Amino acid sequence: MPELPEVEGVVRDLKPIVEGKTIEKVALSSVIFASNEAGKQAIVKNMEPQLFEQLLQNRTILEIKRRSKYIFFMLENEGESFVLVNHLGMSGAWFVVNDVLEITEEKFRKHVHAIFTLSTGELLVYSDIRRFGELRFLKEIADHPPLLKMAPEPFDEDACAYFLAQSEKLKYANKPIKEVIMDGQVISGCGNIYATEALFNMGIHPGRKTNRISQARKEALFQVICDVLQESIDSGGSTISDYRSINGGAGTMQHRLKMYGKKECLACGTETNSMVIGGRTSVYCPYCQK
Repeated sequence: MPELPEVEGVVRDLKPIVEGKTIEKVALSSVIFASNEAGKQAIVKNMEPQLFEQLLQNRTILEIKRRSKYIFFMLENEGESFVLVNHLGMSGAWFVVNDVLEITEEKFRKHVHAIFTLSTGELLVYSDIRRFGELRFLKEIADHPPLLKMAPEPFDEDACAYFLAQSEKLKYANKPIKEVIMDGQVISGCGNIYATEALFNMGIHPGRKTNRISQARKEALFQVICDVLQESIDSGGSTISDYRSINGGAGTMQHRLKMYGKKECLACGTETNSMVIGGRTSVYCPYCQK
């Protein structure tokens, strides 16, 4: 699943191309319509697909920004503000093309689920192979309450203090530290990849209970998480499996990872172990991480 650095890369690439342009027309895939008719909500959430198509017409994209792992398209029409919220899920990707056939990878071209025709004639295309992504059209962020529960951005001044305070709450204190730092209400945007890397860099076992880590060490861990996230942002994110930046662009952070997906510890040569924490497979070195 794309994490903060990958989503940041998508936003940075979209902004200069899409901001200031108006959505003239929206076309959703037959899969979205069929899902809705079956009582499910594939990709387009809490709204009839037909209404979604209608309401997005003639909205100008004033700004695109990231919040945690979400992309916010800030929209305006005749002085009235709206927001299109996107979560990429496991395999969501954006393309800006003149024709869908310009999408070079067939797996993305075959799974196009939303086409936004822009005032310039370009197509802003959302593709999602596994359909775990989300598109929500809202009047304001508060209309989807879970968005208000996200932790501060990790680079914000108060983010470390927030993390320390959250980690001491009863609901988190007795959980494995890996599960806690992957919780978006504790730290924004840190998922399995970068939690794995940060814990390895700190020499902390992913299953260690949070209340068995000193405050000083948790402070150091938070800084390492920020460092890993920033390194990945600078590297264009990790292109693993189905993640792409816009128009199929790839990052290079996957070549810098020291523990995620490794069979052998790069530091000591020991065979890595794995365990399931918070529903995700956690790889670690049984010698280096205690």
